[in-house]
Amino acid sequence: MQIKAGLARCRNDAGMTDDFISRYDRRVPRYTSYPTAPHFVADITANHYRKWLAELDPKDPISLYLHIPFCREMCWYCGCSTRATRRQEPVSAYCKRLLAEIELTAKALPDIMSASHIHFGGGSPNMLAPDDFSAVIARLRRHFNLTGDAEIAVEIDPRTTTDAFIDACSRSGVTRLSLGVQDLNADVQKAVNRIQSFASVARIADRAKDRGIEDINIDLMYGLPGQTPENILNTIDRALTLAPTRLALFGYAHVPWMKPHMRLIDDSALPDADARWKQAEIAKNRLAARGYVAVGMDHFARPDTPLAKAVAVKSLRRNFQGYTTDGAGTLLPFGASSIGQMPQGYVQNDSDVRRWSAAINSGTFAIAKGLETNADDHMRRHIIERLMCDMVVDAGGIAAQRGFALTDIQDSLAALAPMVTDGLVVLDGAVVRMTEKGKPLVRAAAAAFDRYFATNDGQTPRHARAV
Repeated sequence: MQIKAGLARCRNDAGMTDDFISRYDRRVPRYTSYPTAPHFVADITANHYRKWLAELDPKDPISLYLHIPFCREMCWYCGCSTRATRRQEPVSAYCKRLLAEIELTAKALPDIMSASHIHFGGGSPNMLAPDDFSAVIARLRRHFNLTGDAEIAVEIDPRTTTDAFIDACSRSGVTRLSLGVQDLNADVQKAVNRIQSFASVARIADRAKDRGIEDINIDLMYGLPGQTPENILNTIDRALTLAPTRLALFGYAHVPWMKPHMRLIDDSALPDADARWKQAEIAKNRLAARGYVAVGMDHFARPDTPLAKAVAVKSLRRNFQGYTTDGAGTLLPFGASSIGQMPQGYVQNDSDVRRWSAAINSGTFAIAKGLETNADDHMRRHIIERLMCDMVVDAGGIAAQRGFALTDIQDSLAALAPMVTDGLVVLDGAVVRMTEKGKPLVRAAAAAFDRYFATNDGQTPRHARAV
């Protein structure tokens, strides 16, 4: 009865007709950066990165991102830069290069800098041997001043994570683990090649808490093949028995032209746009009913967490790891394919592990591309980030604060007119506010301020759907 009632509320509350969905549920960036990665160019090289590192102010806080591009096996829905291996040798070799890259970066900095946020992503960072993981943390502590309240987060695959790895995380000062769950329905798991029992997830969550890692994030997905609102609700309810501090609810992005392994997914089993909307709505309603605060468009957190508190005081931020409390303006990248953000622009390491390794072995940064940003980029990034985080932004105020006139963003404001007409956005002068009906489409509204959108050699980059 509880699930059926939830389904009825979804149909009543979503408020989206097929016409609305066809017009607004288009492919737009996720805006974890601005400008977005498809606009990075090969003109930005290791020389730019070295120069930008030297120009950093040692007093400014920084964040660190380390990418581990290995998994035990490939999940067919995965959009990450990773590869499957069952051998430990390539992972251990990769770790040695990672340690060398940390050394290389530290030598290029003007001084020892303070880091308050460290994030290990992948792939599956738990593919690192426990001793190798500990060695990486130790190397970071040697070359960076990790603040006393530093957040150290690690993404893990519960199926392949060992007790020894969790123990190494605990000893190394890890504060948050992010557990990949996605969906607990057996048929859905088979359809995406990720067979995972709830017991394996619970075992890791319990082990982490027993070892003092209380901050547990759970990643869930909707829009997967064969997925239904019923099994999404069942997955949420079981996940909540683990008392996670936060959850992420991502819509599956089917991009087989970018990720060939996604061709293994049966397209005919994917929910259509209307079904995706209903799945997203019912999942968000269930999490809200269980007391979790909506954070931006796809995160949820307990009210007592820093993430939820950041929503209340409008200090939430957004970067390549999603929604965060990290206020640093510089994010240093380590590992193949990792992206860094600096005051001067963006850099991205070569995604090919062999080329990345060869560069590091030769004592050179492995930068493959990037983008030098200008004042207009910074102004628009500020507007887009606040809209994505707060669902409201004083676009005119930000423009003026950064030395621009209202006329510089007038075209962007005008582009929102259809969303205003359809009750998705309210415009009060140059203040943009998403309505409750419009919040799921905040990415589409943000795209109005994106001057790069649809300018990639005359073609719109093929991004994930808005919902």
